[in-house]
Amino acid sequence: MTDQRRLKKLVRERMTRTGESYTTARRHVVRPESPALPSGLVPGYDTFGPGQHRLSSLAVHLLRQGGIACSEALVCGLAGGIGFMYAVFEYRGMPPILTIVAQHHPDPWITSVLRRLPLTFTEAHSTSTPRALDALRAAVERGKPVYASVDQGRLPWHSADGGLATEPYGVVVAGIDGDAVLVDDVAAVPHWLSIDEFGAAWAGHRKGRHHRIVLETVGAGRPDVEGAIATTVAHLTGPVLGHSFDANFGLSGMRRFSDQLRDGRTRSGWHRRFGSPESFGMAMRRLYECLELSHTAPGGTRPLYADFLDEAAGTLDRPALSEAAKLFRESGARWSALAARAEAHAGEYGELCERRMLLAISGADVREIDERIAALPPVPDLGADGRAVLFAEMADLVDAAHERESRAVELLAG
Repeated sequence: MTDQRRLKKLVRERMTRTGESYTTARRHVVRPESPALPSGLVPGYDTFGPGQHRLSSLAVHLLRQGGIACSEALVCGLAGGIGFMYAVFEYRGMPPILTIVAQHHPDPWITSVLRRLPLTFTEAHSTSTPRALDALRAAVERGKPVYASVDQGRLPWHSADGGLATEPYGVVVAGIDGDAVLVDDVAAVPHWLSIDEFGAAWAGHRKGRHHRIVLETVGAGRPDVEGAIATTVAHLTGPVLGHSFDANFGLSGMRRFSDQLRDGRTRSGWHRRFGSPESFGMAMRRLYECLELSHTAPGGTRPLYADFLDEAAGTLDRPALSEAAKLFRESGARWSALAARAEAHAGEYGELCERRMLLAISGADVREIDERIAALPPVPDLGADGRAVLFAEMADLVDAAHERESRAVELLAG
């Protein structure tokens, strides 16, 4: 049996035991042994590698070094946990770009977590890269890791999948060893980057050049769990931005998504927007990514948020939160089922993404597999009737998720 087949066997065995989606179970199974850590790390920064959700894992590592023990689920919930934004962007000469953000959005994730904990932190920007690097070195010399927003595309291990430079991508500088910066991001070991390379990536995030956060002091008190839950409810029910784009957020955004999946008449319907093999294949890739891999934990972050609610139910003595958790787990299963339907019509894309994730966690070079992903051929054409059947099945799953989340929100607000 090949390593890949053995991995799939272990993942499916866990799925049978736990009821988790394939992606969730895989992330539990794929946990590399803790390697020896290099010199140059700040004292106490001794944990690397992803959990269910990349940003929440980074926050757990950062807080652990500062003396605060938090579960990944608690951190996720304090950030707002879940949300929903659905949009399709169209540009001349390109297939329509589907975007779903299933985690809480658009509030800054790490900042939201820290503001709901009994601690103090400093947040700063610099226009000058040399001054920013001086501040970075000073923080590390004080024994403080630094959360930094960078241009993802300028990180060598993300060169093929980097987002736009206008989108912040958070990493933690866990230490400096000579002229090398030790970066916590995805892998079970720190990435090494020259100080100049890191400076370029840091400056490349144009909207928040050299943005950084440093934990300072830890006080007494409890996390603001109630406030976090209230924020989640507000973002699912709206308004979020205060203008017309709010129709794409929360429960309203889910209804729009379902309606457009079924729409066979207008330009905004999926039957016309994603009617060619090229646009259909891109939509299937993006749907799988957005619900299981990108800016989310598996299942649209719903299962991880359900774990947070179960923790909060005991802390706050609110049994209704556990009832809501059950509904969000059921909703997460629908989102994962939707992602699985999409992956099944995306050719080898899902398989290659899985292999890429295993390589990235180990800190291995992913450029070869990125080239294979880029060279994938168009997916087979289902034809108009086949696409219509698939889109209707997907809309049913969205409706099922929407119904459960509507009930869960009522319990959270009660």
